[in-house]
Amino acid sequence: MTGWTADRIPDQHGRTAVVTGANSGLGLVTATELARRGARVVLAVRDTAAGEEAAHRISGDVEVRELDLAVLDSVRAFAAKLAADHPAIDLLVNNAGLVLLGPRRTSADGFELHLATNMLGHFALTGLLLDNLAAARQARVVSLSSITHKNAHLDFDDLMFEHGYRAASAYGRSKLATTVFGIELDRRLRAAGSPISSTLAHPGLTRTNLTPRAWEHRGRLGRLAARLGLLVTQPVEQGALPQLRAATEPGVQGGQFFGPSGLWETRGRVTEARLGREAADPAVGRRLWAVAEELTGVDYL
Repeated sequence: MTGWTADRIPDQHGRTAVVTGANSGLGLVTATELARRGARVVLAVRDTAAGEEAAHRISGDVEVRELDLAVLDSVRAFAAKLAADHPAIDLLVNNAGLVLLGPRRTSADGFELHLATNMLGHFALTGLLLDNLAAARQARVVSLSSITHKNAHLDFDDLMFEHGYRAASAYGRSKLATTVFGIELDRRLRAAGSPISSTLAHPGLTRTNLTPRAWEHRGRLGRLAARLGLLVTQPVEQGALPQLRAATEPGVQGGQFFGPSGLWETRGRVTEARLGREAADPAVGRRLWAVAEELTGVDYL
């Protein structure tokens, strides 16, 4: 049994999809498959030159727009222009991610950079586009989790990891925050009777450019570590399937979470994934939501 494949994506003509981080890796595969099925796809990218290069490789209706998720002013500008140009948005894939295993870095707004990029930027973006999503029929928001969320912990007394910083832990925390956001969004959408669904996915261990970039600060040793790490990963085309299923499969319910089925959810065919205990805790969801609203200045639901 081969399991779920991209060939099972239903026709997407007449639908508008926004994919963050769409110029490479999982985002590029996701955007390519959505466009192949007829969607109008907005490539939301930090580097528009790389975005234009990616757009030329995609056969279909695509447009490139600049978005730096680590800068709230950029998120607001992107959302305002997009909302004006696309009154109804059918799909928002919050795919963009950052892994940096070097010293602690902060965003333009003073937030720890992993949390700023992977969660807070997407939190703000989703909130700012909520009316456009509600204007579409059966819109979905997909949040990209990671298996690292299961062993992470959100320290609300030091959410920006100013003390005892460890880069790998910071990444795991940011992905736990992203997962908590996706689940709490589902709770709030349901409570509000919204037509929007919030789903989640994770790619297991997948061959993208995140691993080489994460080790680039270590020079030659880092390049060797990155190459060795890539040996245990699955192809990016396989890693993108969970988020494509979460985004497009008919009948998927809000709160459903997809990932690989094999070897501790690191690889293999797509199945329903298991949430970590903290990610599923409603009290954690409520607390993170309140903090995110305060930090981003975006209030919704």
